[in-house]
Amino acid sequence: MRPVLRQLLDLLALERIEEDIFRGQSQDLGWGAIFGGQVLGQALSAAAQTVPPTRQVHSLHGYFLRQGDARRPVVYEVDRIRDGGSFTTRRVVAIQAGRPIFSLSASFQEEEEGFSHQAPMPGLPGPEGLTSERELARSLAGHLPDSMVGRFTSDRPIEIRPINPNNPLNPVVGAPQTAVWLRASDPLHDAASTPGGVEALHRYLLAYASDFHFLTTALRPHGVSWLSPGMQIASLDHAMWFYRPIRMDAWLLHVVESPRAHGGRGLVTGRFYDQSGELVACTVQEGLIRLRVPREP
Repeated sequence: MRPVLRQLLDLLALERIEEDIFRGQSQDLGWGAIFGGQVLGQALSAAAQTVPPTRQVHSLHGYFLRQGDARRPVVYEVDRIRDGGSFTTRRVVAIQAGRPIFSLSASFQEEEEGFSHQAPMPGLPGPEGLTSERELARSLAGHLPDSMVGRFTSDRPIEIRPINPNNPLNPVVGAPQTAVWLRASDPLHDAASTPGGVEALHRYLLAYASDFHFLTTALRPHGVSWLSPGMQIASLDHAMWFYRPIRMDAWLLHVVESPRAHGGRGLVTGRFYDQSGELVACTVQEGLIRLRVPREP
């Protein structure tokens, strides 16, 4: 397993410092602020480690409260809200420098049979033959500031292959839709001892990865990108629902749409499919998309 993926798994495993208190180290992806997917995945990991492995997360709702500092660790406090006959509920608060930066509510369920239907998988190209995000970034390296080159072209724990990429340095107006294939950069067979169990690992790894290429979909109709001068973009909340077993070391298709943007906020919805066409998870996020116009002197 390549070091960058091993580092991510270690970050998500957390350190237990009390019965329901955990500490997670931070990863700097080059922005100085903590990547939203990190606190989302770590908070879910903390919750899962207080739940029997026979119950897996089926839904989560999180709010990003403050920008986290990627130079400092994060403490996660778990509140055992309810342990019912078939459902378990946990609340998690992520704390940094004595202040909450993220809150999460998650519900876990015993596996059971029931009615089943799903929206069909859209007819989109498979991952084979698509250019990875890292390769696309390398093609733009000559046009990026030196401070950004390493961030975009370095090895990554999650391989992402966009179906309809948009050049962030020269964005064009397009439909508010994005589709990407993603998977862990290496097999995860040697991660069986992860706290919370193997299935829990794949779910909070998916939670981590679900924040990539998500909110930026709301920018497409406006011909701007997160690199456009004056653009301020930040996740405000994030929700997920899990329906089927997940393998993060196999390709998953994330189909994203933005039905609405207004008042400095954009809404995006997503569906994760495996290669067999099974809808395994759904996502929703609202975020800040604000274009700051420079004031005249």
